[in-house]
Amino acid sequence: MSMKEIPHAERPLVSVILATLNEARTIESVLRSLIDQDAPNFDLEILVVDGKSSDGTRAIVTRMAAAEPRIRLLCNERQKTPFAFNLGLSEARGEYVCILGAHTVYDKDYISVCLSELLAQGAVGCGGRVITQPASDTLEARLASWVLSHPFGSSRKSFRTQPEGFADSVNYPVMLKKALVEVGRYDEELARNQDNDMNQKLRARGYKLYCTWKTQCLYHPKDTLRGLIQYAYRNGFWNAMSFRKNPFSLGVHHLVPFVFLMSAIFSLALAVAGLWLPQPYHTVLSIPLALLLGLHVSAGSVAALQLSRREKSLATLALPVVFPAFHLAYGFGTLSALVTNAKPPAAAKGLTAAKAETP
Repeated sequence: MSMKEIPHAERPLVSVILATLNEARTIESVLRSLIDQDAPNFDLEILVVDGKSSDGTRAIVTRMAAAEPRIRLLCNERQKTPFAFNLGLSEARGEYVCILGAHTVYDKDYISVCLSELLAQGAVGCGGRVITQPASDTLEARLASWVLSHPFGSSRKSFRTQPEGFADSVNYPVMLKKALVEVGRYDEELARNQDNDMNQKLRARGYKLYCTWKTQCLYHPKDTLRGLIQYAYRNGFWNAMSFRKNPFSLGVHHLVPFVFLMSAIFSLALAVAGLWLPQPYHTVLSIPLALLLGLHVSAGSVAALQLSRREKSLATLALPVVFPAFHLAYGFGTLSALVTNAKPPAAAKGLTAAKAETP
């Protein structure tokens, strides 16, 4: 069924759920892209679930809500993302919900196309193509964007590089609300990866997810290399948390940086041990480290050349250094969680601490 086939009397309501915490730099452009959505065959409400921002985000949302009655500001007392999503589910009046991010600007037809494709494909969730763009014109912002937008940086399974078609996971999707409620809502112990966990639970129930390239959104990652490395470390850390909670929510690609890190540590240990041994043992024990780093730098160089042609910039030639830093930080995050036996914080019971605000 396409959107054109939905009778006017059956005009659905789509509830956007937008989790925010100190997003003053981007929130206005994101909300503008949502206010301007083409909605010929559905109604729209926009729930901004804010985690007590201290940078002016709430003031911006309040000002915009005063002029746009479809916007509602909610307070997420627990601050973390899964609490925001679950509060949004509780407050959403729509049959469909759209789980969106505050660093992303959406095409005017984003929601309508995703809803249409969801119905046409018989899926419970559909997201559009995600285009990664630098958050600013600085070299660091461009390098961070290039790392995340290339399959060598984030794998071919990442939401930033995934092809069109049925998928294991979709980001920024329109979803059937009752399906999310049926599988138990979002896991509140997962500050990250709660979307992967949700997508796996939906697939386990036999539901289908779909990625369409008929529409797109522009994602703006961190604009510094320090921010990129911190992002990698946190993702790796929460991969270990997610694995303990739901091993099936992760793919092999989530573990590749950890395997790379452990291989590097083992190879380095061999090379150091060889320093105390005579030749040819010293040289032989140095070979694994040389091969590992050589292969990684070579693959990173190929990726850098591909990006150089695409972006028409020689700045991509710095990527063979940035790629290993990103992958090692990602792997170290996983190792840190395993070594310290870190556990997710206890989830709060219910949503009683969360409340709606009237702008």
